[in-house]
Amino acid sequence: MAISVSLTESALVLPEPDNDPQAGAVVIFWGAVRSTESGREITGIEYEAHAVMAEHQMRIVAESASEKFAVREVIIHHRIGFVAAGQPSVVVRVTSGHRGAAFGASQWIMDELKQVVPIWKHPVFKDRVTSAPPPETKIPAERA
Repeated sequence: MAISVSLTESALVLPEPDNDPQAGAVVIFWGAVRSTESGREITGIEYEAHAVMAEHQMRIVAESASEKFAVREVIIHHRIGFVAAGQPSVVVRVTSGHRGAAFGASQWIMDELKQVVPIWKHPVFKDRVTSAPPPETKIPAERA
């Protein structure tokens, strides 16, 4: 079982496949930054992470996927820093003996990443310099 996880400020690049003769399926998911957030246009997203904890949690997610779906390889690479709209912020590659496991693991990994990995996104809105909430949004006093 091969696992690779990383956070990077550089453009995302996948390593070449290993040409595993036992692998009947390879699923690659690229998650890209959309041009809108909460109905407003953005130029991109500034991703922030607790790097050590994020990579640790990413590894746990990859190991858990390996056990849960019996996959042969899991690669999870996530960008930090500014990522422009239209550019990928995350890539996941899952290799397994069968497509069902590869597709299932890929979706499960993305769901888990959003739940447990300490990566925060701050949209950069076109109509504002900062990612402040729209005027109609009220921030609770304890968060202000």
